[in-house]
Amino acid sequence: MEDKSKIVVFIDDEEQPVAAFTSPVNFELDTRKLVDGKHTLKIVSKDPSGKEGIRLIPFEVRNGPAIEVEGIRENAVVDGVLPIMINAYGKGDQKIFLIEGSETPKSIPSWVWILIIGFAGWALYYLFTYLSLKP
Repeated sequence: MEDKSKIVVFIDDEEQPVAAFTSPVNFELDTRKLVDGKHTLKIVSKDPSGKEGIRLIPFEVRNGPAIEVEGIRENAVVDGVLPIMINAYGKGDQKIFLIEGSETPKSIPSWVWILIIGFAGWALYYLFTYLSLKP
């Protein structure tokens, strides 16, 4: 039987590993135990001859409620009074989808208003030219 590589998994700069395995391995990382924000998954592998390899995988955890903001963007330059709308909603318990509160209402984009005004103008033009042709 041939020796297999040992794999040790760490989260961020913790000294205690999350898990230790022999390769190959499949495991589930439970992010519910981590705080929201940026983290690093550190995987250390040691082959039977003693050589070590390290791989760092940055990731971001967002288990808390999603927060949507309309009216201001990140790093925006603003002045005056800003109307800001904030919506926060959770994902539920992964078994039940929450419909109420899971959509963020948004204002109608300006290009939609332009299309509506353009269509209304065309329709009025068509109506007036049609009515002026009648005897």
